[in-house]
Amino acid sequence: MLHPVALLTAEESRNADLAAIADSTPGDTLMENAGRAIVDLITQEYKPCKIVVVCGTGNNGGDGFVTARMLKEKNWDVTLASVGNIDDIKGDAKAAKDKWNMAGGATLTFKREMLADAALVVDAIFGTGLMRDVEAAAKDAIVAINDSKLPVVAVDVPSGINTDSGAIMGAAIRAANTVTFVRPKPGHVLLPGKAHTGQLHFYDIGISGDKVKPKLFLNAPALWKHLMPLPNPDSNKYSRGHTVVVGGGMSSTGASRLSAMAALRCGSGLVSVASSQDALPIYAMTLTAVMTKLADTSAQMAALLEDSRISALLIGPGCGVTEKTRDTTLQILKTKKACVIDADALSIFQFNTKPLFDAIGGPTVLTPHEGEFERLFATKGVKTERAKEAAKQSGAVIVLKGNDTVIASPDGRVSINANAPVWLATAGSGDVLAGIIAGLMGQGMPAYEAACAGTWIQGEVANRFGPGLIAEDLHATMPGVLKSLYDA
Repeated sequence: MLHPVALLTAEESRNADLAAIADSTPGDTLMENAGRAIVDLITQEYKPCKIVVVCGTGNNGGDGFVTARMLKEKNWDVTLASVGNIDDIKGDAKAAKDKWNMAGGATLTFKREMLADAALVVDAIFGTGLMRDVEAAAKDAIVAINDSKLPVVAVDVPSGINTDSGAIMGAAIRAANTVTFVRPKPGHVLLPGKAHTGQLHFYDIGISGDKVKPKLFLNAPALWKHLMPLPNPDSNKYSRGHTVVVGGGMSSTGASRLSAMAALRCGSGLVSVASSQDALPIYAMTLTAVMTKLADTSAQMAALLEDSRISALLIGPGCGVTEKTRDTTLQILKTKKACVIDADALSIFQFNTKPLFDAIGGPTVLTPHEGEFERLFATKGVKTERAKEAAKQSGAVIVLKGNDTVIASPDGRVSINANAPVWLATAGSGDVLAGIIAGLMGQGMPAYEAACAGTWIQGEVANRFGPGLIAEDLHATMPGVLKSLYDA
């Protein structure tokens, strides 16, 4: 069975189609099922209105012809407009066009004026196979549809979006809803494609995908929930994990305090902040359930790290881009304990990553945003491939942050997180995320799964809180999300 949160690339989607046809499901049946799914979505989301179905000359256009025919049969006011040479329509798409014609439908050439009195557009111009920039009539149609500001239902992917990367291929439809089949595609959840997809709906149209071996996954509990740490009746604070956060100096304690509280909230039985002497009173006065440890010097840090009960460490938030941060990061990594390296502890290695990568031997997660990532890695291309190559180079799990955060493991596993709302674009949210991941790792969760779980949990917390969110709200709202995970 195809994994429930698999993401299918253009090639994998094509292979799934071919396998279904080889297993005796005719292509025209799949096209009829696709059209039916689109119509189901339209009739659920919209009242009968004047609708323009814009079709290309490939199979995506064929889905559009089926959609137009079925809506016409339901007495919708349908105009079907073709982009491209009608004579180029072949195979199952031509059969769909012929059925449309036999049902009394007319196939017109797209003109901008057709949109003037329409209330809804179906985009069936290009599907998953688009690999070149759109141009000429197709580009003009896409621009006209976007200019109209009409709600658009896109078939499979918004036309002009690259299925695998989410890139805009010259011009791209901005859809209100996108109907896709079998499983979502990377371009639906990677920016900028994510911003063009609107609400995503996927339907089973008779393609099992059993023979496809996907390489990318949508980050969701199905990937990691079975490894979420669960206390036993005889658990104590040490058996639930002791997470140590290296604290920032007196003028920058906020970031590490956010991290420490997040680690505590996600279940770490004990959390300590390792602090310099000058900042120690601030941590002691503001963190009631978090312990403080003096670690002003390398020797004091070494003594702290000798505690075998410490199960995870986090360094970076508020630490400063200093030689002390560099040396402490390498000192921590030598313990081979579970470790999260974030923010300043990443930036300090921007001119020489070799000492950092050479020191990584235990379970380690690096959590760069795009700017930090570019300072550490020279990888280019699709975000998923950049993160995958960075994980391989560093030997660590990479959390490449953003609205489309990508999590990549050195063993090749890659997932894309799609549940982050815009409200997470607020100072301190990255510090909270690092704390959640460290807290989960401290409880024994493997690095990749902890990174995936932490990213998803933070997104779900932000969704539940909504507008007005600030970083302090994240750890306070976390218990409800955790409860829903454990109760499910």
